[in-house]
Amino acid sequence: QVQLVESGGGLVQPGGSLRLSCAASGLSFSRYVMAWFRQAPGKEREFVAAIRGSSASIAYSDSVKGRFTISRDNAKNTVYLQMNSLKPEDTAVYSCAADAVVYALRVGPYTYWGKGTLVTVSS
Repeated sequence: QVQLVESGGGLVQPGGSLRLSCAASGLSFSRYVMAWFRQAPGKEREFVAAIRGSSASIAYSDSVKGRFTISRDNAKNTVYLQMNSLKPEDTAVYSCAADAVVYALRVGPYTYWGKGTLVTVSS
């Protein structure tokens, strides 16, 4: 079965950086659109970034554009989220998602989801 396992979360000070990873198994990784979503306490889940299999198309939410970078290594079945200039409002559980057919990267829908990794930005 498809498994998505996130790692790399933790506590970081404002202005700091973190790199999240999502290791995928049970799917033909290079054919799948991979995305990152986040959910802050008391808020709805929101789109963060997405990347198509060939990396030819990438999308970011306005709130992270210019600070976060999504990338993928198809040989390692892994997608990454490099997060720089972190702000307290970036605090959330970050989850990766996957789907073979996605027309709108920001919307999905995405079929497969990981359990998430917690990112806390605080001094």
